Amino acid sequence: MTKTAHLSKENEIAFIALSNAPMNALSQGVRAGLRKGVEQALSDNTIKAIVIHGDGKVFSAGADISEFHLPAVEPHLPDVCDLIEQSEKPVIAAIHGFALGGAFEIALSTHFRIATKEASVGLPEVHLGLLPGSAGTQRTPRLVGVKSAIDIMTTGKPVNAEKALAIGAIDEIVDDLKSGAIAFAKKVIEDATPLKRVSKSEERVENNSENLEVIGQERAKWKKNSPHLDAPQKIIDCVEQAVLLDYAGGMNFEQKTFQGLMDSDQSKSLIHAFFAERKSNKIPELERGAKPRPISKLGVIGGGTMGSGITIAALNSGLPVTMVERDQESLERGIENVKKVYRRDVEKGRLSQEKADKILSNYSTSTHLKDLSDKDMIIEAVFEELEVKKSVFSQLNDIAKEGAVLASNTSYLDIDKIASATDRVGDVIGLHFFSPANIMRLLEIVVPTNVKDDVVATGFQLAKILKKVPVRAGNCDGFIGNRVLENYAKAANYMMEDGTSPYDIDKAIVEFGYPMGPFQMFDLAGGDIGWADRKRKAAFRSNEERYVSIADRICEKGWFGQKTGRGYYKYTPGARRGEEDPEVLSIIQEERKVKGIEARSLSSDEIRRRYFAAMVNEGAKVLEEKMALRPSDIDVTKLFGYGFPRHMGGPMRYADVYGIENILNDLKEFEKEDPYFWKPAELIVKLVEEGKDFNSLN
Repeated sequence: MTKTAHLSKENEIAFIALSNAPMNALSQGVRAGLRKGVEQALSDNTIKAIVIHGDGKVFSAGADISEFHLPAVEPHLPDVCDLIEQSEKPVIAAIHGFALGGAFEIALSTHFRIATKEASVGLPEVHLGLLPGSAGTQRTPRLVGVKSAIDIMTTGKPVNAEKALAIGAIDEIVDDLKSGAIAFAKKVIEDATPLKRVSKSEERVENNSENLEVIGQERAKWKKNSPHLDAPQKIIDCVEQAVLLDYAGGMNFEQKTFQGLMDSDQSKSLIHAFFAERKSNKIPELERGAKPRPISKLGVIGGGTMGSGITIAALNSGLPVTMVERDQESLERGIENVKKVYRRDVEKGRLSQEKADKILSNYSTSTHLKDLSDKDMIIEAVFEELEVKKSVFSQLNDIAKEGAVLASNTSYLDIDKIASATDRVGDVIGLHFFSPANIMRLLEIVVPTNVKDDVVATGFQLAKILKKVPVRAGNCDGFIGNRVLENYAKAANYMMEDGTSPYDIDKAIVEFGYPMGPFQMFDLAGGDIGWADRKRKAAFRSNEERYVSIADRICEKGWFGQKTGRGYYKYTPGARRGEEDPEVLSIIQEERKVKGIEARSLSSDEIRRRYFAAMVNEGAKVLEEKMALRPSDIDVTKLFGYGFPRHMGGPMRYADVYGIENILNDLKEFEKEDPYFWKPAELIVKLVEEGKDFNSLN
């Protein structure tokens, strides 16, 4: 389909359809077609009203992001919007599906807006580190008021038709878009309804203490809750100018502010994250033509934290799930793990009881693996122990139907070894869900040596069904996410043992933009998990590798973090945040004495230099070994599974902004202290020599 907008006539009404399937993105061709259509309708004396709508299932998703950072090409959207608003003939936006970003700005420039009851509108530019750049910051507060305008633009959340009508963003909800648009247009024509030009309705939003107070409150709220984000504050600045200046002055301020954000590293990083998420679905198996196997029935083995979370995620997507546990007592616990989530959702009003009951009607349970014999995919989520998992897969070998996909949810273990317990290794794959699996969006799809292409494709299809963000990972210890995590966790432990408080390390990482620091994360995950993994690897640890025993000493006391009330922090019952623990500092001090380490404390900047150098260096080794397809896949993994701040784009994007050469210089500096741990990855050395960055490999 041609990327344009086309004009059609029905009696005295002109219909201009935005046509750029599937989302009617406002590419240059669409903008040009829209301008041409409006001009033609204005010059046709038989036309009395103009209706702008979208082809297909939506009005428009807004800007064509593929045009970002390309030279601007006319017509520019603000000019098209001004042309629409200045029309002497009534222009009506007829919205179905959604009108987002620039598309809603088009609607704001029309004189009237109608929508179907299922439609939504919104200005989500903030998610890309931007603000609405086609008078959205000026027209929106003039239409719906300062508070609603700031809410719409700073959260970026879509507003449903009912709420849009209530706040004045639309004028009417219609049952049928076409007939509703015709009826509305005829009424406007017959009644000679005055045209509502938002930018002209008032020279500025009323300059009163109430509006200025709202602006101050919103500015303070965003500074407190999201101190690292630029766009929300800039949006509020623009709304303030809508109060203080006339439309022309406010529009001039908006344009300058928009361009400043567009040129910023923060916006470029957020746009990088946007594209990285979409690129992670592009895998060689699909490019070779692999088609996913059908998934209509799912089996889950295990009802613990991970098994129940996977079950809930699948049930929420509409898949029938049979959960199997080893005995009735364990099964009862698993059932309770699942049902308590739905009880809580009902209690909090997130779900009706009727809806919850309908979801749970797809849920069945058993203590017999043979009840999984008809499942299309079986996901094992038992204890993280290789022999236990191999035992399960050995049994599945004889139980599962031919063609069933057998998946292991494991955080570290070798999928090839797990698959070796079967004689159908081509059907075995790793699916590393993140806890809680019904909430966390990342899904590492681990590709062992002999897996069939269509099995990998099925893993990606499951991610789509579950609305997860998939990343293809190679089969190495810890895959992508936990392998990289292990390296920067070691760096954090080295800094701690050398004299920097774990609490100062956490603070430095939170200041960077993480929701929590590494030691807070260890407490949340459970210290026993890391302890078990360290014991598993002890026999293979190089004599050259420095080993820090502080975490082991803490675990030996039975302090496993939040679940036991103590870890690196002390937790009061029900508290999600812990308090600093002098006893932990004493343990650290004793361990330093044993090793004869003279304590030296690092500054926040020095902490971050080491933390991220370790992260990027291991990421580069993951790429060298082809455990990740591209640097952006590592970014997606850390963004969606490990809390890396989205406005930084991910660790590999961060390295590009920081400078690959600066990363290498940091590694060489730290290498003098510990040549084994800090040895620079060959890929980093090569990129510096060639004057390239990680983005060149995407």
